[in-house]
Amino acid sequence: MDGMIGWLGEAYPWVKAAHLIVVIFWIAGLFMLPRFLIYQTQTAAGSAEDLAWVARIARLRRIILNPSMILVWLLGLSLAFDIGAFDQPWFHAKLLLVLLLSGYHGWAVGTAKKIARGHRPASETALRWMNEIPGIATILIVILVVVKPF
Repeated sequence: MDGMIGWLGEAYPWVKAAHLIVVIFWIAGLFMLPRFLIYQTQTAAGSAEDLAWVARIARLRRIILNPSMILVWLLGLSLAFDIGAFDQPWFHAKLLLVLLLSGYHGWAVGTAKKIARGHRPASETALRWMNEIPGIATILIVILVVVKPF
């Protein structure tokens, strides 16, 4: 294939496709988790409904969020090393945004664990605002990757 300069060779488009697929899963999970937390905070701590949300959120973390974030990093770093992206300014900005999004992931999971223990550390309004972060990050990352403005 033309332009295959890195160690991935002809596997590059397949790795890129896999990366995009797990990015979609990760972002979908990051959209779902704060929404689930909003619904959960509207229940009485320890109620049957609250415990049902605890179980749903645990499954979301175990099946979608954590595995997809790990795969995003593994596949993304493979692609970056393959094309020599670490020398490109647009990639530095993208990497920073993905690091921040990973921190957001950690915050959301930590908040979910606190809520599962009966604490309500964030208001419904704060959770609604925090729910906007994955969308904003996705917009910026896609622009950086596609347009490469710098």
